[in-house]
Amino acid sequence: MTDSSHESTTVAIATDNSQPDSQEQRPRESMQEYYNLQKELYVVTLTTTAIVFVSVWIFYNLNTALNYLLGACTGVVYLRMLARNVEQLGQQNRRLSKSRFALFIGLIILATQLSQLQVLPIFLGFLTYKVALLYQMVRSLMPSDPR
Repeated sequence: MTDSSHESTTVAIATDNSQPDSQEQRPRESMQEYYNLQKELYVVTLTTTAIVFVSVWIFYNLNTALNYLLGACTGVVYLRMLARNVEQLGQQNRRLSKSRFALFIGLIILATQLSQLQVLPIFLGFLTYKVALLYQMVRSLMPSDPR
């Protein structure tokens, strides 16, 4: 009788030890998926920025293209700040911070005060990161290949 109770205790301990490993594995996998998504968003945003920058330079002028580029770079910084905030959401914070919006407001105020800057190209450049978000949304809605 002593041997069977010892075996059942050993089995119970082995079973209990395997569950924390799988519970710890899920957050790691989720964070890895998040980092992959984050990297993909950056790549799509930067690629879109390069294509639009060159197109604006060709069809308009360098000054307008540089204004667009300023807005797009600010959009990438905003996206990075948002990504950091989302990353800390479950660990430290319960809510998303709104302080990163001050970056956009400061950029628009700067654009209205300086005569060399144009508000519309800067604003449209800032919104370039939204193209990456829309791309990711459409991609997630498409059925995946089961291979």
